Order: sequence, then C-alpha cells, then structure tokens
Amino acid sequence: MIGATTTGPSTAERVRSACARAEGARLAIEGSEPVVTLLHHLRSNGEVIVAVPEDSEVATLAVATATARRPSGTGVPAVLELTDHAPLELRESIRSLVWLRGELRPVPASLMRPMAGAVAAEHPHPALLDIGHGTILLRLILSSSVVADSTGAEPVAVEDLLAAEPDPFWEMETSWLQHLDIDHPELIDQLARRLPPSLRRGRIRPLGIDRYGISLRIEADHGDNDVRLPFPQPVDDSMALSRALRVLAGCPFLNGLRARS
Repeated sequence: MIGATTTGPSTAERVRSACARAEGARLAIEGSEPVVTLLHHLRSNGEVIVAVPEDSEVATLAVATATARRPSGTGVPAVLELTDHAPLELRESIRSLVWLRGELRPVPASLMRPMAGAVAAEHPHPALLDIGHGTILLRLILSSSVVADSTGAEPVAVEDLLAAEPDPFWEMETSWLQHLDIDHPELIDQLARRLPPSLRRGRIRPLGIDRYGISLRIEADHGDNDVRLPFPQPVDDSMALSRALRVLAGCPFLNGLRARS
C-alpha cells in the first residue's frame, strides 16, 4: 500500500527499495529519445548517478546544454523512470513505477574516474568498468519523486527519500519468492487461509516480501487482487524473517520445536 503505516514500509522506503532493485531505468529529456541507463545509483547528497552510452542523444544533449550555459553550470530538466517488476512471472508483472525528476548535468571528464570509484564503493556494478570506454556518467540533481502502483500515486519529498533506507531484504527478495513459489506451495496455501473467502478463488502467488510482511497476488478470471499480510512486528535478519513467515502461516513447529514421536 502507498503511504506510511505500521504494517508496511513508508512510501520513501518503497521508493528506495525500488531504486535498488530496478534494472534498466529510462532517462528522458525534452528533445531526445529516452535512453535505457546502464547504471543508476541514488547518493546521500540528493543526486542520482547514471551511466549511459556516450553516443546517446541524452548524453550529447546534456553535455551540449552544460557547455552552452557555462559558467552558470546549470543542467537540463530530466526524468528518470524506474520500473519495479515482480520477481515471478505473473500476468501483470509491474508492481510499481517511480519517477525521479531533476536537473541533469554531465560529470566533467577529469572527475569521471573518481566519481566511478566513489559509486563503486557504495554500489559495485560492471558498467563502471566501461566508464571512459564508450560510457559516460551523468548527474541527476533531484527535485521531486513520485511512486505509483495499483492503489494510486503519491509524491515523496526529496529529504524523506534521502533519509529512508532500502528494505534490508531487497537483494534476496527474488530468491525468497521463487523458493516459496516452487518449493513451498503448502506455505502459500496456509497463508491463503488468512484471506477472505471471496479472494481465494484464483491462483495465489507471492508478490513481494519485506521486513514488515508479505504480499500475495490473486490472479482470478475477473481480474487481479493484491493483499498484504503484515508480520506481528518488523524483522531485521533472515532467521527472523523465516520465523515470522511461518508464524503468519500458522506452522506448528517453530523455534526448535519438534514433532512428537
């Protein structure tokens, strides 16, 4: 759900997680075709570092605009669109869209490698190896952000976005959901018992998992429904996440308990 609640991540946390998970963001500025970025990384100072092909229209226009506006150094308005896809193959795979707006500026050639090193220290990525070899870095100075999902759209203040952290399980979410979907259908069936009877008529799949709970997608003939099942309290590590999931599903053997012989 959009919005800050006690049963789910805040909107800012959701955007940070989507930024961390999303691959192939689209960078657009007026007067050129959008380009798929090779890398995007949100830094704590409010700028997004993006890597794009040096010969792309976006790169050419960003550099030309900065050159024409010297010595002011102002950039060009731009939008970075990120798509948060579900880890599983679902009928509708897009969970949310994020739009980051701001001013796009090129990174000076003399600072390109140092900037690549600074990004690598926070976010190692193979695209950084190509900086200076057909790939360049640009800086998007953030001014606003918006996230949209099946429940609507909501803006996020830049200061709130920078103060938030991605969900601690964003890197392992894909493997967790695939494991649940393939190896533990009985656990999904147990979770489904928590749903209203009217929502159990369809194929039920895991849609997302985070420190606050798990979301399920119900694919029915009349359409899709998403339902969130919150944990009793937020969790911080894999063991606690596994335990919370089994408690939610009503599994009888937890915390070292064993079946009676």
